[in-house]
Amino acid sequence: MVAYWVARSKVNDPEQYKKYADLAPAIIGKFGGKFLARGGKFKILEGPEKFQRFIVIEFPSLERAVACHGSPEYQAAAAHRRKDGAGELEVAIVESV
Repeated sequence: MVAYWVARSKVNDPEQYKKYADLAPAIIGKFGGKFLARGGKFKILEGPEKFQRFIVIEFPSLERAVACHGSPEYQAAAAHRRKDGAGELEVAIVESV
């Protein structure tokens, strides 16, 4: 069953965050992930307006999405985002119906 990686992101240091954003797509693709939404126009209907980017990635399964997030390659890329608070991210993975 496919699963969706849903993330909300706030970029505090665009230059440092870009290092993460440049690496992540290839890693995500390695695990079968396909971007459905990445940045772009959005409208917040409920909740805080803290986040500026919204990302939705489809994976072949919940297990593949979790494996991607936990992989050494992804964690190394994410270190760029975490460095000095360059970005804040909330991620949830949910199976489709």
